[in-house]
Amino acid sequence: MKTGVTALAGSAVLLVAAFVLPPASSMAVGAQPDIRVQTLASPAGLNSSGPQLTVSDKGVLLSWTERLGATSSLKFAERTSAGWSPVRIAASGTDWFVNWADVPSVMRLADGTLAAHWLQKSGPSTYAYDVRLAYSRDQGKTWSASFLPHHDNTKTEHGFASMFQAPGAGLGLVWLDGRAMKAGGGHDEHAEGGGAMTLRYGAFDANWKQVADAPVDLRVCECCPTTAAVTSDGVIAAFRNRTQDEIRDIYVSRLENGKWTEAKAVHNDNWQISGCPVNGPVLSARGGDVAIAWFTGVVPPGRVFVAFSKDAGRTFGSPIRVDDESSHGRVDVELMPDGSALATWMELGVGRTELRARRLHPNGSRGQAVTVAPMSSNRSSGYPRLAKFGRELVFAWTEVVATKPGSAATTQVMTALGR
Repeated sequence: MKTGVTALAGSAVLLVAAFVLPPASSMAVGAQPDIRVQTLASPAGLNSSGPQLTVSDKGVLLSWTERLGATSSLKFAERTSAGWSPVRIAASGTDWFVNWADVPSVMRLADGTLAAHWLQKSGPSTYAYDVRLAYSRDQGKTWSASFLPHHDNTKTEHGFASMFQAPGAGLGLVWLDGRAMKAGGGHDEHAEGGGAMTLRYGAFDANWKQVADAPVDLRVCECCPTTAAVTSDGVIAAFRNRTQDEIRDIYVSRLENGKWTEAKAVHNDNWQISGCPVNGPVLSARGGDVAIAWFTGVVPPGRVFVAFSKDAGRTFGSPIRVDDESSHGRVDVELMPDGSALATWMELGVGRTELRARRLHPNGSRGQAVTVAPMSSNRSSGYPRLAKFGRELVFAWTEVVATKPGSAATTQVMTALGR
């Protein structure tokens, strides 16, 4: 953790100059788009939200939360060459913490085991909840009893978990951990007397014995999603940091020889904001190549950037602007085989919000933006997701829909394909 970052600059012009803004000739204006988007029937039903996409050697796995009355269920389906698999349920409960930004997930580990995480209330306070884990060795037909990766027994926030295949082990994950905050403190807790939100790491071996439980960073933003990726040279995690003077930029830390390195800024945006913006980064890795996408509000209403690394995340090149005019953020990114990256974001326009996608190259050039779908700008639309498997790109997002004329709106997870 670094707390001595330069204070917010007084001139927005100077800040913008620090980013790579491609010349008009590099933006492929009027050119054919790099991808074509087509509809894909979603396996999710009504009252679904919070999509997550993970990838294994079998295909893309889509998970989401579906609500029926007081019961929330973590459901999932896997897309292979035969299409979507039958929908299965990983877990259900009436005591879950269900949130538009802090969402559950399911992933397939290297040995074929499925791992799931969700959030369960631990006390009456709004942000008193735990990360629960479970696994399945029979393709999701049955699941283990749930268990915790954290053991502090505090009635505080534990969430925004990012799971990954731990090298030399089984499941690894990082999560936001509020044990140092006062009981019940969470997304709205910013006072110093409440303590700081931390980022922690846990890992389990193939027999599900916990082999790691350690801090990554001791002062981070309270409610921005985390991200982690596995490179050819170890694990990298990214998160929104929080300095003593409320600079909240994107930082990365690497797991080296069993220990996390001191976190470093991807770029000194110098975004000073007193509260959490609920807008985290996303990583994608292929070998030693890494791409990271993030949102910053240092120039209102906000912009999205991507940066590339050729050394497994030790250093990053200059940020490349992704959005067209302004953005809500809520980004995702996938590295492509040619070294470029495809990024998605929520673009703000006059009277409209759209989920867009664009290809970016390490030299700063940008492809033409493609609209994947119109979206609601409110929080119920959540975070859109992107994944790549083979020649397919899978997009997932939450759409606000009306079931019948005059009835209350509900939500449904939608999907699309890109090629």
